[in-house]
Amino acid sequence: MEQSIFMEKSQIPTDDDLRRALGDKYELWMAIRERVFEKYPEGCEEWNFPGKKYGWSFRIKDKKRAIIYLLPMGHAFLAAFVFGGRALEAILKSEVSEQIKSDLEGAKVYAEGRGIRIPVPDRSSLKDISILIDIKLAF
Repeated sequence: MEQSIFMEKSQIPTDDDLRRALGDKYELWMAIRERVFEKYPEGCEEWNFPGKKYGWSFRIKDKKRAIIYLLPMGHAFLAAFVFGGRALEAILKSEVSEQIKSDLEGAKVYAEGRGIRIPVPDRSSLKDISILIDIKLAF
C-alpha cells in the first residue's frame, strides 16, 4: 500500500508543502484540481487523514461523495476514483485507455463500487483523468 509523503497527523499539508514535495508535478496536480472545479464549481476540497498507516490525502467532494482523491507520494502522486456499476459501464464504452478499463474490471468490488489509483507521471495521463472526472460527475 502506498503511503502519503505527509504522515504527521498534527500537520495539515499546506500549498507550499505540496509544491515543495511534488516539484514539477505540482502543475499536474493543479491542472486536475482546476478541471474538477471547471466541471463542478460547487466542489468542496479537503485534506483527509484516514490513519497513520496512510497519511494525508486530498479529496474534492460534491455534497455527498468524493469526486476524486489525490494522493501525494513525494515527487509524484496518484489520482484515485471509486466508481459504481453505471459509471463502470460508461467507462468501458469510453475512450479511456485499455489499461484503466482492465484495471477497473479486475478491481475488487466494494459496497461503494470499484476503486482505481492512477499514477500521474506527466501530462499524458490527464486526458484519461479528465474523462473519468466527467463520468464520475455524470453518475
